[in-house]
Amino acid sequence: MATETEQHNDTGPARDRPAILRAAAGIALAVGAYGLSYGALAVAAGLTVWQAQALSLLLYGGSSQLALVGVLASGGTGASASATAALLGVRNLFYGVGLARQLRPSRSELLPMAHLLSDESAAMAAGQPERGRARLAYWATGGAVFACWNLATLIGALAGSLLDDPKTLGLDAASSAAFLALVAPRLRTGADRTLFLTAGAVAVGASLVAGSGLPVVVAGLTSLGALLIRTAPPSAPEPEAQPSPDPNPGPDPDHDPGSGYDPARKPDPVPEGRGEHR
Repeated sequence: MATETEQHNDTGPARDRPAILRAAAGIALAVGAYGLSYGALAVAAGLTVWQAQALSLLLYGGSSQLALVGVLASGGTGASASATAALLGVRNLFYGVGLARQLRPSRSELLPMAHLLSDESAAMAAGQPERGRARLAYWATGGAVFACWNLATLIGALAGSLLDDPKTLGLDAASSAAFLALVAPRLRTGADRTLFLTAGAVAVGASLVAGSGLPVVVAGLTSLGALLIRTAPPSAPEPEAQPSPDPNPGPDPDHDPGSGYDPARKPDPVPEGRGEHR
């Protein structure tokens, strides 16, 4: 018979399903709003409608896609655009490690779960106290965001292909605002804000001498190096050297030579049969 705790865990996801689904739908609509920016900017950067759509279907990395088309639009090479997109996508590796312990997916679920991994689906799952709720939140948010992002990509790309310059609608600013909206909640401490400002200064300085796309890579590597230094465990102090014993110790100051007692002398063995009887 299932215990009361197990029954509570089983009914929890069903009881909370409406609230989780409403939250997932709201997040998906918000993501779709700047998915329109990606679709239009992708076409403005030289991609076709179907190339922009293929990236959303296969790559499915919102910030990575925006970074890629941003570098291409500013004249960067495909290599620098790919490096920038890959650098932004590295964070998903860290998401996956934590979520694997919480969600415990089966082998058949690994590939679809990995494809639906995003900032939004990871955050929704991580905020749930129980495994059943976390799995529901992950699938609902991941599926809804994937659908809205791809639909918004198609609408934005089709609309962008009908305009001479999609930037006249301010969509290029919308993508930058989306990046800031993702970063701002993570700047909770003074150290985080200092790192953010330092990375921005490095990117601005690198943009004066490097080609488009490379400043983002340089700033990202700088931030990663600073985080590794900040989180490195402190080195253990070296043990103090102990003085070595003197091989030729001097006479014991407490020993009186005239007493006939030598503390270093071993006692004489007691002959057999002459020991003290008790």
